[in-house]
Parts: sequence; structure tokens; C-alpha cells
Amino acid sequence: MRHPLHPALVHFPVACWSLAVVSDLASLWVGEAAWRWSAGLLAIGCVTALAAMLAGLMELARIPDGPALRDTYWHMGIMLAAFALFTARLLTGLDQLQPLAPGWPALLLDVAGFIALAIGGWLGGRLVYGHGIGR
Repeated sequence: MRHPLHPALVHFPVACWSLAVVSDLASLWVGEAAWRWSAGLLAIGCVTALAAMLAGLMELARIPDGPALRDTYWHMGIMLAAFALFTARLLTGLDQLQPLAPGWPALLLDVAGFIALAIGGWLGGRLVYGHGIGR
């Protein structure tokens, strides 16, 4: 597998979603100046995640059977959960396309999404560094 596109694209949703979580948590101390960034970061993260997921699906056929493929399916499932959590956070945090201040449900979605993102990212690293996928 020479120069796979998926690893290059995943940096955008990972960065945007992580910064959105930081923005929402910072809003507990800073206020509106922090959470105003969250909706835009979540939206960009969700759109770029779609591109990363599509690239990953196109590269799926190159994964050999066995432990690497099993880890790939786990990676896909957990990252899909992260996508769903961050999309839910985005959609529940809007009122007529205007962002709302994050409440506890939004912060719980943020934390759950970030945990899923971290686990899925670890599995992605395991695919590259442990199984040699994409090297």
C-alpha cells in the first residue's frame, strides 16, 4: 500500500474535534468567547471525517485477513461511534443554525466523543506501527 490517503486526512477531524472539546470545556471558565468556536470546529471535523472515512473504506480492500483486519474493524466501529457522538453534539448544540452554550449533556457528548476518538486513534496507530499497514 503506497501513500494511502486515509492517514493524511484523519488529522483534520482529530484536530477539529479535539479543539472543539477544549473550547467547550474552556467555556466553563472563559464563557462565550470559548464556546463560540465549538460549532464551527465540530462542523469542519464532521465534514472532513466523512472524507477520511471514505478514503479508509477505499483502502479497506488492501488490509490482509487476520489480526490486522480484526483491528481495522474495531478501529472503524469506534471511529464511527466518535463521528456519531460529535455529530450529535453539533446538532444538539444548534438552535436555528445558531450555536448554543454547552450544557452538561453537550459536555458529556464531548467527553464520550473524545474518549472514542482516542481509542480509535490508538487502534489506527496500532494498524500502522503494529501491523505495518500503509508503510
